Amino acid sequence: MKTLIVLNDAPYGSERAYNGIRLGGSLARREGVELRVFLMGDAAACARRGQKVPTGFYNIQTMLGAVARHGGVIGVCGSCMEARGIGEADLVEGAHRGSMDQLTEWTLEADKVIVF
Repeated sequence: MKTLIVLNDAPYGSERAYNGIRLGGSLARREGVELRVFLMGDAAACARRGQKVPTGFYNIQTMLGAVARHGGVIGVCGSCMEARGIGEADLVEGAHRGSMDQLTEWTLEADKVIVF
């Protein structure tokens, strides 16, 4: 089953990105699931490497890394990256610069689309 998760919110502040990536991590570990995650708007910052959080607080960078290690594909909106000063070298391992065309393709190919 092909599943697409689209995240729009910043990595910290609300728990939407956190919950979306938690779901992504769980789906990525399931056999037979092909997971794609697309980060747009303020969610582009979820893929920025070098995040430092207080001890005991969740780390979105670490969580995204786990999604990628389990086979999840992570795209980050290129326009949203530019608007936030995020370069390709700033992205966590496993994430790549994406585009609206890529999101369109992923949406059309997906069996399920979940938006946070």
